[in-house]
Amino acid sequence: MARRPGSDADVPHTTDDGAPVVVRRSARRRRTVAAFWEDGSAVIAIPASFTKSQEREWVRRMLAKLKKQGERQTGSGRRRPATDQALAKHAEHLSQTYLGGRAVPSSVRWVSNQNSRWGSATPADGTIRLSNKLQRMPQWVIDYVLVHELAHLLVAGHNAQFWKLVEAYPETQRAKAFLEGVAFATSRGIPTEPDPEGHGDSAADIAD
Repeated sequence: MARRPGSDADVPHTTDDGAPVVVRRSARRRRTVAAFWEDGSAVIAIPASFTKSQEREWVRRMLAKLKKQGERQTGSGRRRPATDQALAKHAEHLSQTYLGGRAVPSSVRWVSNQNSRWGSATPADGTIRLSNKLQRMPQWVIDYVLVHELAHLLVAGHNAQFWKLVEAYPETQRAKAFLEGVAFATSRGIPTEPDPEGHGDSAADIAD
């Protein structure tokens, strides 16, 4: 069956990395459009009044902004690791860059059941798990947590040897301070996400 011009099929359903794309219409929005990562999906928030033509245009525009944002944050042309496969590949890159390739995890994945910590590692089986709450945070923060957990595959405890490994990552102190600030604000019910609908780390724009 031929595809009709202006049909829903014209709206991208996945990003270039294969992550799902979710279009979220909101009556609260009038002219602003935002894009952000949520549970491994690229969410495009648009005004409810948008036509299908406007939706297609802004979804493509904001996906492009998310892609450029990810490249800028990593500083190496890499896109934000939204899927487990992309995350594992990125972890391999970080291990090679900061740990001499010595940390070789058996799996690296996003999880939704870690409420008290940002990441965890099990040296016995080489698995690493990152909280999906990190997906809304800057890439340099995600990278710090990944390096932290990769280092745990080499040193189980938080001794001097462990921190020497972690601090090979140049944004360690900055990322630790960032996460401490988020934890402090969250524990006191202080909003930490600047987007009008409560989503941080977003690419936002104004509709013409």
